[in-house]
Amino acid sequence: MLKDTEHFAVDGNGYYGKFGGAYIPEMLYPNVQELRENYERIMNSDGFQEQFRALLKTYVGRPTPLYFAQRLSEKYGAKIYLKREDLCHTGAHKVNNTIGQILMAKALGKKKIIAETGAGQHGVATATVCALMGMDCIVYMGKLDTERQRPNVERMKILGAEVRPATSGSQTLKDATNEAMRAWISDPVGTHYIIGSVVGPHPYPDMVAKFQSVISEEIQSQLEEEEGRNAPDRVIACVGGGSNAAGAFYHFLDNKSVELIAVEAAGLGNTSGKSAATTTLGKEGVLHGSRTLLMQTEDGQVVEPYSISAGLDYPGIGPIHAHLFDSGRGTFLSATDEEAMQAGIALSRLEGIIPAIETAHAFAALDQLDLVNDEVVVINLSGRGDKDLDTYIKWGKY
Repeated sequence: MLKDTEHFAVDGNGYYGKFGGAYIPEMLYPNVQELRENYERIMNSDGFQEQFRALLKTYVGRPTPLYFAQRLSEKYGAKIYLKREDLCHTGAHKVNNTIGQILMAKALGKKKIIAETGAGQHGVATATVCALMGMDCIVYMGKLDTERQRPNVERMKILGAEVRPATSGSQTLKDATNEAMRAWISDPVGTHYIIGSVVGPHPYPDMVAKFQSVISEEIQSQLEEEEGRNAPDRVIACVGGGSNAAGAFYHFLDNKSVELIAVEAAGLGNTSGKSAATTTLGKEGVLHGSRTLLMQTEDGQVVEPYSISAGLDYPGIGPIHAHLFDSGRGTFLSATDEEAMQAGIALSRLEGIIPAIETAHAFAALDQLDLVNDEVVVINLSGRGDKDLDTYIKWGKY
């Protein structure tokens, strides 16, 4: 059975504190309600867990390693471990959730899958599990993102998915999500919408967080083996919508001795007008089906976000993260494009690992912390940087 946290679990109406809920059009209500009434029973059943765990082991390649980063530790003066989600099949943590959701869709009798994607990692993970299960798949992606994440677009097409560019707004993740929501409304009965992050109407944030909680579950046992303790002093993860952070934080939420550090994208700087740092610039509102923190104008219009990383280019955060920020349980930092790119190159040259640019933001936070020699830090290395090579090359003039 997947464990609920004691103090930070979602309540019966889908709220984390004052954030969450299900703000949806009337046409979607029966489907969201169907999911809400059945998801816990399905996901906690022995048969579902057996199939989910077997696929995570034999198809995804779990458990992913917890790697002690010797040279990075020497640079910062602490014991730094990397949770290697970049070694998952498809190259990112996203596949943990899509394995769970495709099994959920089949249990509910759905015939078609739709999804949204920013950096393309969730789109690739969704196209992958649809191919595995023989289901039709349509992925919505901002037109700008289809251009800056071209390798992932090609991977989705090879896997048999249809990629539909979103041409409205900033042509990024927010607009792709809008298009996916509209498509879901047009065919709510036969379609399951695989949301890729801890956003959307209840029960999506809770369901995605629980599927991703395998990350912190493994950190506990692996750290016990390496350090003789099952919790680090700090866990660091990047946050756009926040699925990798939710998974890395999940089993430590009620352990106040663990500092949970979320790193948002500051783009060109938080005062530049080109940023995606929601907790710095946002306020309460409703976005894509839930009450959360989002960047908006005084009259409630969503502000177009900006980040060099397509996966963090989103104007809000999931309601669980809004609650962690509001309650003070989470520490929220931000890193600029420049800081993230420098951190990505530094990791590449210190440890021989090229991270996704999203993930590079988490490493940039190390420069903002006062670390001490004996403390243990885990950074969730959520994705690999193959898809970002063009951006790295242009930025570094290699």
